[in-house]
Amino acid sequence: MENIREQLSRLVGEALNKASGIADCDPNVITASRPEFGDYQVDGVMAAAGRCGRKPRELAEAAIAGMSDEDSLVASVEVAGPGFINIRLNDQALMARGNEVLRDPQSLIPADSRVQKIVVDQSSPNLAKEMHVGHLRGTVIGDCLSRVLERLGHEVIRQNHVGDWGTQFGMLIAYMRELDREFNKSASLLQTELEDLETFYRAAKDKFDSDPAFADRARLSVVRLQGGDPEYLEAWQSFIDESLRHCQEIYRRLDVGLTLADLDAESRYNDDLEGIIRELDEKGLLQESDGARCVFLPEFKGKDGEPLPVIVQKSDGGYLYSTTDLAAVKMRSFDFEADRSLYVVDARQSLHFRQVFAVAQAADMASANISLEHIAYGTIMGSDGRPYKTRSGDSVKLADLLDEAVARALELVSEKNPDLAEDERRLIAENIGIASVKYADLSKNRMSDYVFDWSTMLSFEGNTAPYLLYACTRIKSLLRKRPQESPTEELTSLEHAEERALLLKILQLPEVVSLVARECYPNLLCNYLFELAGVFMRFYEACPVLKAEPQTRDSRLALALLAEQALEQGLDLLGIQTLERM
Repeated sequence: MENIREQLSRLVGEALNKASGIADCDPNVITASRPEFGDYQVDGVMAAAGRCGRKPRELAEAAIAGMSDEDSLVASVEVAGPGFINIRLNDQALMARGNEVLRDPQSLIPADSRVQKIVVDQSSPNLAKEMHVGHLRGTVIGDCLSRVLERLGHEVIRQNHVGDWGTQFGMLIAYMRELDREFNKSASLLQTELEDLETFYRAAKDKFDSDPAFADRARLSVVRLQGGDPEYLEAWQSFIDESLRHCQEIYRRLDVGLTLADLDAESRYNDDLEGIIRELDEKGLLQESDGARCVFLPEFKGKDGEPLPVIVQKSDGGYLYSTTDLAAVKMRSFDFEADRSLYVVDARQSLHFRQVFAVAQAADMASANISLEHIAYGTIMGSDGRPYKTRSGDSVKLADLLDEAVARALELVSEKNPDLAEDERRLIAENIGIASVKYADLSKNRMSDYVFDWSTMLSFEGNTAPYLLYACTRIKSLLRKRPQESPTEELTSLEHAEERALLLKILQLPEVVSLVARECYPNLLCNYLFELAGVFMRFYEACPVLKAEPQTRDSRLALALLAEQALEQGLDLLGIQTLERM
């Protein structure tokens, strides 16, 4: 089933094409900004009029006259201003759509007509250290986009491009050997020393920076590791396993759908990197600069106007992120045969990805059909306007952040509902705390930096997770009071303007979900859910439900059930589960 905007775009588009004599007019159907303008507005007439040489109002009138409406979706159409078309929808058609959703809740968000294979590169922490607050955005934004795309029927390939290779592992292995000279004791060491990966890493780094002899041993360890020494590979694998255990616990708490099967580790491409260099050379794209092998493309220039290099091999023969990313582009293009490849990565890597994508296309390492998209995001800031840190200036561990969120939520739950059993309070607090952190991130425009603020994200007022979760519990409480004699849920009337406004808002959810899938901005869904909760509250205040006449009562209960389903389905796409009570 088409969503409302899709159906209107098709109906108006066909009429506009016929009236203008142009085959590809874009009607640009948008939600009306004010109720007096109707429910939807067509903004594309003036552009079409310019192309066909007709007056906009004349073209709009001709398009209206030629509109067909096989489902009687439209109640009235009128031309306004210089050539806008205002559309008001038929109440019976809206109720028919609502009743279809009541019969089949999954039909609220129908699958896309064109199913694609889409890679979503998400989270991607460097291993050997614990995940910190900087990993939150790439993890939850990537998970939300994956959920949205999967719900629309696309085949989603989640990829967790973890950093599991490089010089830092030589340093860690050397430090392990300092603690225990015999590798066969490394398992017990890991149990005791690596429980706090961050502390272990910092101790190794301090020794590397202060002890030249140790630094030499660390560099030798890198050579032994890259050379495939079995003992060093075993030690390296121990670090990887322990790091992944930490990551998977974070993913479990965040309710993120990443598993070990989704790993796309850097080391996966080790055997491909020499071939990447060879292909670039065969294409005539390689140049040497200060001993390094680089690709220079004319579209990338520095402030001095000189071409910027894309370094793919260092002077010592080592490879870089760009080399590995080229190998990944090639695999996603030709092995996965993906239609889209989304890279949910910090905005500070924008130049890197623009260069990698351009090199991949110049070298035919990206198929002609794939869309390579950097889904950039900003930084989480502290109140001082700098990246969020602990008071001592260290990175905030993500596990510690989630623990604090749950602890703060438990205080709120205990204060608001002290009669709940302790176990139930803790379960509710875990849900609210984690949801608050996720929603605070997802509700921001991903391109913007934002200030991390506990009081705002845990507030029961405003565009927050607690507010939306509370709205859901209020609806659930209302539905639990439904009389036993109430018949099967069905919308039978829209007596009040707030009833109609709520139904229309509910039915607009699939339009927002499609927009999120296309543009990759989860905050659009958050904004919609916040607005939906507000529309429901206005309906609830204006329209008696349980005390209304039986037929009106039952219709309004059905409308409340629809609102609950829309909120639950929308929150689920954000990775947030609702509660029965708070």
